[in-house]
Amino acid sequence: MKVLAEIQVIPLGVGVSVRQQVRRAHQILVDSGLEVQLHAYGTNVEGQLDDVLDAIRRIHEILHAEGVPRLSTAIKIGSRTDKEVSLEGKLFS
Repeated sequence: MKVLAEIQVIPLGVGVSVRQQVRRAHQILVDSGLEVQLHAYGTNVEGQLDDVLDAIRRIHEILHAEGVPRLSTAIKIGSRTDKEVSLEGKLFS
């Protein structure tokens, strides 16, 4: 099932600046092969539901392995059965 999702990863316990960890999370999404659009407070992605959920799982596994003690992730997922969805279509509809 193809979905659109908004993912916001908030690293906790790594200090005031979380720029490095947020960049790392974004790069994991890019490397996943999903269609990715970064915005000010998260990342929009387009892809198969299993791939989106797998990418989120990898973010948690990798960031924890790299020393981030806590992660808070907000996820919005949308799917439709009546028409094909895409990030581009959502932005320009």
